[in-house]
Amino acid sequence: MLDIKFLRENTELMKKVIENKRIGLDLDELLKIDSELLELGKELQELQTQRNVTSKKIPTASPDERPALIEAGKEIGNKIKDIQPRVSELEESLKQLMYLVPQIPSSKAPLGKDDSDNVEVKKHGDLPKFDFEPLDHVQILEKQNWAEFEKVAKVCGSRSYSLRNEMVLLEMALHRMALDKLLDKGFTLVSAPSMAREQALFGTGHFPTGRDQAYYVPEHDIYLSGTAEVQLNSFHMDEILDEKDLPILYAGYSPCFRSEAGSYGRDVRGLIRVHQFNKTEQYIICKNDEAESEKWHQMLLTTAEEICQELNLPYRIVECCTGDMGAGKHRMFDIECWVPSESKYRETHSCSALHDWQSRRTNTRYRDSEGKVQFVHTLNNTAVATPRILVPFLENHQQKDGTIFVPEKLRPYLSGRTVLGKA
Repeated sequence: MLDIKFLRENTELMKKVIENKRIGLDLDELLKIDSELLELGKELQELQTQRNVTSKKIPTASPDERPALIEAGKEIGNKIKDIQPRVSELEESLKQLMYLVPQIPSSKAPLGKDDSDNVEVKKHGDLPKFDFEPLDHVQILEKQNWAEFEKVAKVCGSRSYSLRNEMVLLEMALHRMALDKLLDKGFTLVSAPSMAREQALFGTGHFPTGRDQAYYVPEHDIYLSGTAEVQLNSFHMDEILDEKDLPILYAGYSPCFRSEAGSYGRDVRGLIRVHQFNKTEQYIICKNDEAESEKWHQMLLTTAEEICQELNLPYRIVECCTGDMGAGKHRMFDIECWVPSESKYRETHSCSALHDWQSRRTNTRYRDSEGKVQFVHTLNNTAVATPRILVPFLENHQQKDGTIFVPEKLRPYLSGRTVLGKA
């Protein structure tokens, strides 16, 4: 969401942004509604002024004049009543269209239509070379009795999974390692609920366009969220923070849920595109400053890189193009880890800077050192998402005897184990 005044004054720029981001928004229609609202607002103001003038005359009017003034007041009131439903209708229409207005992307962001136009900016780590026939992650899990898919699907539906034995410990270890790192970096650790009200999902920008990805519990009018970002982003809704309290760094851990609607059978094998998962999310609120925001964006990306490096995972960083970054993003990078069985990199982390796009939706502001109230900037990035990261972890660290190598940094969280599984 952007300032309506900015849209009025920068129409051609915003039409280009809408085109580059491939957003289904008719800006002319939005501005037409806005224009009608402005005219009706003026008309209402004039009528209110007339009514006030008329009301003030009644007490001092003569008995002969008073009936006419009272009748005039009623007519003005009726005109106001006639206009108000149209105003309410237009305000709601404008509100819904404003939710679709995209953030202006950085001039550094590559132009493109979809993920095929994303630009690789960095590679790290050597790809594994196996002197044996490597297994994919599902084969590894089944061989070691580390997961169950068929029985749990009968009970819980498709794209469900159940981790077993050492895989449960590994999942917990990955999150513990990430949380310790974030705590050391000054993040406040947050155990975030999985449930969120509709307003919070609008606040992050997951709604209105992403409704088909969210599970809804109608009897409680509550949604299951796909990331702790939803809750963290709304913690300071309608607040005016003090600049000296910024930045605020949150590390949110939560079970997450996504319907994966629209994937049409893609990537349904094993632990990819499951409906329920666990995630530790990095989230930052900082002051409204381009350089400050860019600094924290780089910090979030570096932290995720450190986690991948400590897990000895080969990865690459891609900068997302305008058509793939989503409506609210100013700039966005993905970290993709190498999956040997597919001979390709798969996204494990998504690092986004949104400037004031989210804070305008939640009305989260701060008072700067000069006393001016401004909207904050928000940023986010994955720290660890499981089971997704288990796919490259298992495949890259498999050994000839069937065991899984445990990187040194992870061993303290696994009671010192150097390998997982049985030979």
